[in-house]
Amino acid sequence: MQLDEVDRRILRLLQKRGRISNAELAEQVHLSASACHRRVQRLEEEGIIRDYVAMVAARKIGLPTTVFVEITLSAQADEVLEAFEKAVSYIPNVLECHLMAGNADYILKVVAEDTDDFARIHRQYLSRLPGVTRMQSSFALRTVFKTTALPV
Repeated sequence: MQLDEVDRRILRLLQKRGRISNAELAEQVHLSASACHRRVQRLEEEGIIRDYVAMVAARKIGLPTTVFVEITLSAQADEVLEAFEKAVSYIPNVLECHLMAGNADYILKVVAEDTDDFARIHRQYLSRLPGVTRMQSSFALRTVFKTTALPV
């Protein structure tokens, strides 16, 4: 699906203000409410808009610690990758898991209450992941910049 400039404006606004009303969105992108609604529906049907979510402040709910965990697996065989990916998807504190090119096979983004909580997560979940030969954790000291908005 080709995106025109109106589609891109809709996407930029929805990424910043997901709860904006259709009437206000239409006004901002200079469309009628019905034309705007049809465009948003098309973007949803095409899978360009995947979902609508609430962004929760991790610090305010007691999860201020972010840890990036580099994982090296014993092999790159499909069955090893699939077993790892299935197991890691069940860990509640893992926000992201990326298959990498480079030194690590995967990088995980993990949130925790503090270092003791991360030690529990490591002991209870991470150390039991299948196929892992090496794990290195790096604690974020401060989040300088964070966004979920893609540059459209």
